[in-house]
Amino acid sequence: MNTTEAQASMVFVLDDEPAVRDSLRDLLESEHYQVRTFDSPKQFLQSATAMPNTCLILDLKMPEINGLDVLQAVMRKKPKLPTIVLTAYAEVPAVVSAMKSGAVNLLEKPCSDQLLLNAVRDALAQSEQRRDQPASVETLSAKLSKLSQREREILKELVAGQNVKEIALKLGTSPNTVRNQRGSILEKMAANSMADLVRIVLEAT
Repeated sequence: MNTTEAQASMVFVLDDEPAVRDSLRDLLESEHYQVRTFDSPKQFLQSATAMPNTCLILDLKMPEINGLDVLQAVMRKKPKLPTIVLTAYAEVPAVVSAMKSGAVNLLEKPCSDQLLLNAVRDALAQSEQRRDQPASVETLSAKLSKLSQREREILKELVAGQNVKEIALKLGTSPNTVRNQRGSILEKMAANSMADLVRIVLEAT
């Protein structure tokens, strides 16, 4: 994304911590994005407008309210707004819940500036296109055909929100084996992360 495109883009930041809001604003403005920050879900939902070339960065941990509830409220009010979720604990259940609630990406804090900027660029691209076209069932089937039977079983459990230890116990294997097979699943499904994997499956089902 060039400077002109960035200047035409708006990134909303919803976080209750002033230091986090200021840090994200500084980073994004250094890349020439327009930035609006909000310290409460109510303030954001009442005043922010989802348009092409906009996205939201949302901290999953909010005081006195579940971050997933905030995400779901955002999706109800602004369903076309691509949302990046930040969380200190990117465990499988949290990833699955966030993606099922409508997030386009989930990043574990602390994350590098470059990783966050890449996520913002991807989210803005989705906004500009009013969301990417969902992956076709045929494309998903082609990817699934590369998986072994055991990998399909693990994928099913991952998308259901089970963590590595729970899957290992259910399938009678070790957590390390599940982790290794999860890595193989990510590669065969052309997914960059668990969030990406869940998105691929959800968009085609």
